[in-house]
Amino acid sequence: MKIAVLDDYQNVALNLADWSKVKTLAEITVFNDHLADSEAVIKRLLPYDIICVMRERTPMTAAILNRLPQLKLIVSTGGRNASIDLEAAEKNNIKILFTGYTPKPAIELTWALILGLARNITSENTSFKNNGWQEKIGADLNGKTLALLGLGNIGSEVALIGKAFGMNLIAWSQNLTVEKAEAAGAKLVTKEELFYQADFLSVHLVLSPRSKGIVGKNELALMKPDSFFINTSRGPLVDEAALIEVLTNKKIAGAAVDVYDVEPLTKDHPFRKLDNILATPHIGYVTKSLYEIFYKDTVANILKWCGEGAS
Repeated sequence: MKIAVLDDYQNVALNLADWSKVKTLAEITVFNDHLADSEAVIKRLLPYDIICVMRERTPMTAAILNRLPQLKLIVSTGGRNASIDLEAAEKNNIKILFTGYTPKPAIELTWALILGLARNITSENTSFKNNGWQEKIGADLNGKTLALLGLGNIGSEVALIGKAFGMNLIAWSQNLTVEKAEAAGAKLVTKEELFYQADFLSVHLVLSPRSKGIVGKNELALMKPDSFFINTSRGPLVDEAALIEVLTNKKIAGAAVDVYDVEPLTKDHPFRKLDNILATPHIGYVTKSLYEIFYKDTVANILKWCGEGAS
């Protein structure tokens, strides 16, 4: 049996879990690079019985799955993976298994980005290393309005930290109620009020057909010139072209983004050049503790599927 571990960018998959029992059952190949071309993906994966994927790095589309006759099992990190065509997998008798997950790393990164924006950490650090000293004035958090687009498991914990900073909390989502907002310490407002009142607006929604593009040109136009926009959820929730336009024309103070329409981001993408965006390469979930959950559960899933047991 052959196993492929895909998109292990940091080359850590085999070190963060005990694969020894799996190695007695199968040959394991780890790929550290990312292939965007479907034909290249198919050619690479043709010999494999089991594929281990990092959630939403390499899409497992119907076009790919239909041409992998040897494939019997996909183990994906996280509790769901929107980039796997579940219907195509079922038609091809491919079993899909998922791992555990915790949102804590994403919550922490959200605040790292908010603080980085507010206090100009990147530009001040660059200036400092070039012998500069105190170039800009930072923005305060205390007394400012934190607007949360989504107040679920992640959004509510982001709100809790905002409250600790002394921020005023407002929130909106399509299903949010007054009671749920108040339970998180926030005030339910309209979508328009959310963007208009925000000093810092952070997106925390699950990507779905209903939520795709929920932040567009009209919403961004409502934001104040000294406000900040943060997205650590999913790229397609936001009209990327509209955000680029707002930042290029300095209509808001800045943005912090960890997620994109297409990942990895192309080398010539405008986000790589704009001076008012703090951009990171989708690292919200990239921490040792979460990777250990991912890969230990991956091993357990493979052993369980093979009938060996996870112990």
